[in-house]
Amino acid sequence: MAREVVGITVEYNPFHYGHAYQIEQIKKRFPDALIIVAMSGHFVQRGEPAIIDKFTRAKTAIAHGVDVVLELPYVYATQGAMQFAQGAVDMFKLAKVTHLSFGSECGNLENLQTIASSPINPG
Repeated sequence: MAREVVGITVEYNPFHYGHAYQIEQIKKRFPDALIIVAMSGHFVQRGEPAIIDKFTRAKTAIAHGVDVVLELPYVYATQGAMQFAQGAVDMFKLAKVTHLSFGSECGNLENLQTIASSPINPG
């Protein structure tokens, strides 16, 4: 069986306890998995400059258990959420990611599953 690989789309601008918690939970659920993040570089969503440089953010991610940090290309990183996420998912496909992990402000898994199963362009 191939090794499980978990992908997280991030900015870590700045890295906080919620991010650390997410990584801890991934390690509990998938103890042998490789954790890869697709992280924005010097500029984050909607083109704002990052408040912490990308090298410090990457080192912090590694220090908290991430195995690989990939830089999300500028053309995706500076867009809105849909393009930002699509760029990361495209990178994760190339990296053979088997699982995606994400945080949610709503915390309602049933609601998120309904949204995820909805057609992108309902007719």
